[in-house]
Amino acid sequence: MSTRIGIIGVGAIGGVVGGMLTKAGHDVTLVDQWPEHVEAMRKVGLRLSGTCGEHLVPVRALNIHELQSVAEPFDAIFIAVKSYDTEWATQMAVDHLRQPDGVVVDFQNGINDHRVAAVAGRERTLGCVILISAGMYEPAHAIRTDRGNAAFKIGEHDGTDSPRARRIAQILSEVAPAVVTTNLWGERWSKLVQNSMGNGVTAATGLTSGDCLRNDKIRRFQIRLAGEAVRVGQALGYTLERIRGADPERLARASEGDAAALAEVEALIVPKAGANPRGDIQRPSMAQDILKGRRTEIDAMNGYIARKGAEVGVPAPSHARLAQIVTCVERGELAPSPSHLEG
Repeated sequence: MSTRIGIIGVGAIGGVVGGMLTKAGHDVTLVDQWPEHVEAMRKVGLRLSGTCGEHLVPVRALNIHELQSVAEPFDAIFIAVKSYDTEWATQMAVDHLRQPDGVVVDFQNGINDHRVAAVAGRERTLGCVILISAGMYEPAHAIRTDRGNAAFKIGEHDGTDSPRARRIAQILSEVAPAVVTTNLWGERWSKLVQNSMGNGVTAATGLTSGDCLRNDKIRRFQIRLAGEAVRVGQALGYTLERIRGADPERLARASEGDAAALAEVEALIVPKAGANPRGDIQRPSMAQDILKGRRTEIDAMNGYIARKGAEVGVPAPSHARLAQIVTCVERGELAPSPSHLEG
């Protein structure tokens, strides 16, 4: 029996995933709150480009208010909205979920799994750590920017390897390699470390990901962000995974003055010329939000790390500083500039 899939939040990632799953023959409904985007998907289709290839995919797209007209429930609904929209989107998902075995998949940045479970119930919730990257700069056009071999990691909150997690992994493997993880929380925090050293930095500076890493002062600031976040995650008891190919402990030591560790980390993370042309123009979601004049997720990323660090007595001053800068940029009080992080 086919799986009816809903995706609430059709930004860059939701668009790439929804478009590729539709193209693969899955029954997918895309739901979004950007009217021009929905209208363009209906009239023209969803254009996919970048490392997933060039495709124009006819899709089923609905505005948020139109979901009430859908009578048949969904087997799985992916929550792909911004962190600050988690609760209402999850409640909408629950109202359209097949009972009793439908599942809500937390398909977001940050660590929102507990918030999703508080609304949907833990017994109906899965987490998914997303390691692909994408951009969306105009309606109905999603651009995949990773090298095309990134992964999805699907996990139960209790760390079990369940049939439903394997089913979601099987579906997502149509887009990128997908596996079941028994270390959801460690994977989540590891991805948060990765996001925290890129998203807010590009938003604050106005630079692309590649240009940030090629700037010595900004790159060292990013490494400090990574090291602080690793130490907070360790204090919280998480088993961390490799981050951008680097061992978490080496990242932490690199941020703490270990010259050998710093050299090792920089050799891993500095972009190699021509290795991924799409990576040189990549702007993470937070930088895309600044360009669009939208609210960012800085509070759910760097702000969250700073707060959790305070809770466990592990200071994260670089995260607190970055959160403050991005908030000022978001409000229009500062313009994005490399000078914010080069001092």
